[in-house]
Order: sequence, then C-alpha cells, then structure tokens
Amino acid sequence: MGTVFSFDIRGGEPGAVRTALREAVAQLHRVDEVFSTYRDDSQISRLARGELTVEECDPEVAEVLALGAEAERTGEGWFSLRYRGDLDPTGIVKGWATERAARHIAAAGADGVSVNGGGDVQLLGSPGPQRPWRVGVSDPLRPGALAAVVSAAGAEELAVATSGTTERGAHVVDPRTGRSAVTDLVAVTVIAPRLTWADCWATTAFAMGSREGLAWLESLPDVEGLLITAGDEVRCTAGLAAWLG
Repeated sequence: MGTVFSFDIRGGEPGAVRTALREAVAQLHRVDEVFSTYRDDSQISRLARGELTVEECDPEVAEVLALGAEAERTGEGWFSLRYRGDLDPTGIVKGWATERAARHIAAAGADGVSVNGGGDVQLLGSPGPQRPWRVGVSDPLRPGALAAVVSAAGAEELAVATSGTTERGAHVVDPRTGRSAVTDLVAVTVIAPRLTWADCWATTAFAMGSREGLAWLESLPDVEGLLITAGDEVRCTAGLAAWLG
C-alpha cells in the first residue's frame, strides 16, 4: 500500500500473539495484492477492466465495495469509489485493512493493540493497568511539533486518522471534478471507534473545506474532528476536548 505499518502489542499468551501477528502481516500483504491499483494483475485492476466479476474475486472485495458504497452515501458526494472514472477503493482500503489487522491480533488474546498504518492508528484495549493509549497529532504547519495529543482513556476501541497535504502533497481529489480538492485546510484529524470510518471521514471532510467539513463531522455519531487551516486557524467539533490529554 506504499506505506509503513507498525504494531505495538501488550499482554496475551506470547505464542498465540506471535502467530496472530504473522497472520495479520500476511493479511496486509494479501490486501496489497488484491486491491492495489498499481498492479495490473490485482483483482481490483482486473475487476475495473471487466476481466473479473465481484463474485469471482476474494470475498473481501465485496466487503470493501459495500463499505465504500456506504461511505459514498454518508459522504454526500464528497467520497467516491472511483478515480477519473475508474474503480478505485483506495480511500477506504488502508483504514479497513489496518483495523482488521488490529482486531485479528486482539482476538488472539492480546490485552492492548495499537496498529499504525501510515500514520493512521487503530487502538484496542490498553497498554497496561490505568494506562490509556495516547496518540500525538502532528502539527502540519510546525514540523516536529504536535497539534494535539489524543487519549483513549475510557475507550475499549478508538481510531485516529489524519488527512492533509503535509506528507503527500495535494493528493485528496474532489470527486465532483476529478482534480485536487481546492480547500482552505492543511489537515483534518478524525477520532472515531473504527479506523475504517475515521480514515474515510478525514479525507471526506478535508475535501469539503473547513466550514462544511466541520458541520458535517458534527452531524456524525461518535465522531470528533480537529481541522487546521492554511491560515493556522484551528477548528474542533464540540466533543473533541473529551479525547485530549
């Protein structure tokens, strides 16, 4: 998927956890094989060319396309499974794959799991008694500084995802035009229970811009957001403060 994954796993029976970790890594490699739009032989590329049907693909393809269709409906036209007319579920695959890897390891008995997929993090359980997971949110306008620190205290599952221009440039596309989104934002960080959606909603809100993006995030249940504009203005959803610390 063109990025780096890291795992922080606490507790559990060591043998079972190591096995689950190996399986999770293998799953991530398989996701890349199936969903990469840069591989001509991937199932998603062959599906886009009409060489396969959804029924002939791995079951995960139908699962991801269904999630993407839900994201399109919720995103009010600002999220799309297509890029320049071609099928491209890239906007949902990484978050979904990262979350699935974390849940696979947790199911093996780990007490706490943190999986970071290219800067987007799924947290499950806790790293220790009375110790919540904490995630630093990079300041897009001040390299090396943090804009906020998210604490997962009180949550059995929490995800933190950021979309912006700092790391990858203007890569977010306005699905209405097929061109880079014209927005006043430099970064949007979304907090939600599941990374599948946190990742989607960060990208969607970024494409909307600060005013519409903030209002839209406020309308979603169990979702909070931190939006930073190119003018160094910080906008937050009403419940964000409960997750900072």
